[in-house]
Amino acid sequence: MAKHGKKYQAALAKIEPGKLYSPREAIELAQDTTTTNFDSSVEIHIRTSLDPRQADEQLRDVVVLPHGLGKTVRVLVFAQGEAATIARKAGVEMVADDDETLKKLEGDGLNYDVAIATPDMMGKVGRLGRVLGPKGLMPNPKAGTVVGQDDLAQTIEESKAGRVEFRLDKTAIIHVSIGKVSFGTDKLFENFSTLMDAIHKAKPSGAKGDYIQRVTVATTMGPGIKIEPNEAQSLEVTG
Repeated sequence: MAKHGKKYQAALAKIEPGKLYSPREAIELAQDTTTTNFDSSVEIHIRTSLDPRQADEQLRDVVVLPHGLGKTVRVLVFAQGEAATIARKAGVEMVADDDETLKKLEGDGLNYDVAIATPDMMGKVGRLGRVLGPKGLMPNPKAGTVVGQDDLAQTIEESKAGRVEFRLDKTAIIHVSIGKVSFGTDKLFENFSTLMDAIHKAKPSGAKGDYIQRVTVATTMGPGIKIEPNEAQSLEVTG
């Protein structure tokens, strides 16, 4: 087991063992216990009662955070014709609109945060599944990343502004960033409230027991702070 340094130990000492904090308290404490010299991300980890193996307990959706993520979002778009023109005008980092470009992507580092495709391109995009999949970049209708030409510009705009995908991993946990430490408590709290509201609305039909079992907030390389699950689920989204 890796031994943590003095900064981490000092940060950990500020957290009361076993205590479940209110969402706002936890976010404030996460900012106070950041251990990096750079502007750390604030991450939320949510353990659910879902079984990822069951079809009616799958969870994958998107939410637009009101204050974004505080970073430049690099967007890759698979489109051709007029849709490709729309994507370029929207300022995306890469448009893959022909076989040559698609082939180049196989050897590309795929340094993108979001990949979007129009439905007519999915046949070709599917051939890149082995390189897009491991990067979490495979366009998917459930994630709102397979869209028609009419919705393309808005989807790109939302992706760059703070449109975040949340999904269940193999261990029934959701991992999502809600911004940067520099955002301040109010903006982080509003992003968190919006996220929790979206997760609640996306609750699968097969969910059993306590849907949200544990919520933890932490900054990059910082200690985790546990949030009272019931309070995390009963937040009101304002604005």
